[in-house]
Amino acid sequence: MSVRFLVLIALTAAGAQTQQQPLATAPPAPTASSTAQPNYQIGPQDELKVTVFDAEGLTGVYRVGDDGFISFPLLGRIPVGGTTLTETQEKLRAMLKNGYIRDPQVRVDVQEYRSQSVFVSGEVRSPAEIRMTGGMTLLKALAQAGSPLSSASSELTIARQRKVTSGVSIAPGAESTEVIKVNWRDLQTGRATDVTLQDGDVVFVPKAQTFFIQGMVRNGGSYVLEPGTTVEQAIALAGGLTERGTNRGIKATRLIKGKPVEISLSLSDKVDAGDVITIKQRLF
Repeated sequence: MSVRFLVLIALTAAGAQTQQQPLATAPPAPTASSTAQPNYQIGPQDELKVTVFDAEGLTGVYRVGDDGFISFPLLGRIPVGGTTLTETQEKLRAMLKNGYIRDPQVRVDVQEYRSQSVFVSGEVRSPAEIRMTGGMTLLKALAQAGSPLSSASSELTIARQRKVTSGVSIAPGAESTEVIKVNWRDLQTGRATDVTLQDGDVVFVPKAQTFFIQGMVRNGGSYVLEPGTTVEQAIALAGGLTERGTNRGIKATRLIKGKPVEISLSLSDKVDAGDVITIKQRLF
């Protein structure tokens, strides 16, 4: 006797019981949109937990095949790859309602994520491929990679493949990869909005660029260069001027076209990576 036949018998018996004694209407099932990952796109090898309320024989964990299909009791093979949890939930509900269950209440969640991932490399403690979960953000991915090292630049890049609409090819000479620059320190302090990652994103945290300051400052040495740092801010990082220091006649040795050149700087000028800044002694 086939499984399909046994399930049909069980559903018929449940219907007969309903005619004898009406059952209370089940409360609406929580929808996938109420979960943490409603917009996650299902992919091959993901394991889906499908809950059909008041139908335990249909509730279970279903693995998505490499072709994007799941095999579901009564309904057979159903394409779910590339759809969201909400879309899959509504599809199952409509199919069960069509001749099987009078008012099915269905919920779809991801039991285990296996199909999508991002890569985090560079100046982090544990560079790795990270399996995506619903709503995977940049800060979450960095945390799973052990967070950036002290030698890391505050600006990182996300390399993302451009999505191509079906039937539309990329124009000759056009880049197939989009590069997004993000200041992760701004994300941590709330000055910028966290970035939602996509399948295949490559996050690279480069080593921080530095500059050197010497002369009449309290703490001369090498410092991490943050984007937009001015000479005045560089002096502040070095503890400020000594009693004999002056902010006039500031010089820097800077590589220009591969050659060291001495240039004059004002307090509002931007510091370049590799600059060696010299603060002079005041005359009196």
